[in-house]
Amino acid sequence: MKSLIAEARRRFDAAGFPDAALDARVLICGLLDLSPTALLLQGDEPVSADKADRVQEAIMRRLNHEPVHRILGRRDFYGLDLLLSPGTLEPRPDTEILVDVMLPYLAAMVVQHRKPTIVDLGTGTGAIALALLTECAEARAIGVDISADALATATANAERNGVASRFATRLGPWFANTPERFDIIVSNPPYIRSDVVPGLQPEVTKFDPMAALDGGTDGLDAYRAIAETACEHIKMHGVIGLEIGFDQRRDVTQIFDEAGFSLLEARRDLGGNDRVLVFAPKLD
Repeated sequence: MKSLIAEARRRFDAAGFPDAALDARVLICGLLDLSPTALLLQGDEPVSADKADRVQEAIMRRLNHEPVHRILGRRDFYGLDLLLSPGTLEPRPDTEILVDVMLPYLAAMVVQHRKPTIVDLGTGTGAIALALLTECAEARAIGVDISADALATATANAERNGVASRFATRLGPWFANTPERFDIIVSNPPYIRSDVVPGLQPEVTKFDPMAALDGGTDGLDAYRAIAETACEHIKMHGVIGLEIGFDQRRDVTQIFDEAGFSLLEARRDLGGNDRVLVFAPKLD
């Protein structure tokens, strides 16, 4: 097993992958279902011919720039084991910041004897909604997406992580088929400018769904769409939590200000970039 990891690392290094060692270890251990302890104890043991063939096939897929977790078909997010599919964006660690930011608002609602309702717009794998449900047993959520594949994946992930009884899905876009009002609206919408998308890494352009990436000419189309009707779908004392691009804080704040919302909180990611904004309806 260790020899397979070493081989994968050499090939990934030769291909110029910046995280060759990590990619090799995560890929091989994931394929062979090896924990770090098992790798330490059993790493020198040989693998069967069929497992070796699977590893070689996976190495070739990675050399074609397919992301490691796409090859494995699943990704960890906020302690959840999430299935991936062609219609879903691979959840990134930066999005966990949105979960961190929203949890105190959920907790405050529970203290007030409320049972928070959540809508996750552009839910994809269900990552944000399911993480919030896992951390708040009193909450219920609806995941909205334009992709039927994504909704099926989110449903499977809810079942996989034990929150299916409190999670439902709706076909989008946005609030088109979702007339209710919610305590919390969350979204990690597409926010990359159209002219930037073609220059992204092939791991993104070849394997992530374009609908989850392309935010229009200025990257702000989704924020405008959400803000346009958000007042009709948020309860009194509700909040909206959004992931944003590193240079979009001013523009997104202006969009929501003009739509009747005040900025409550802004949070940066570990790189020091603006990442999450929280809004509430303005008081009359």
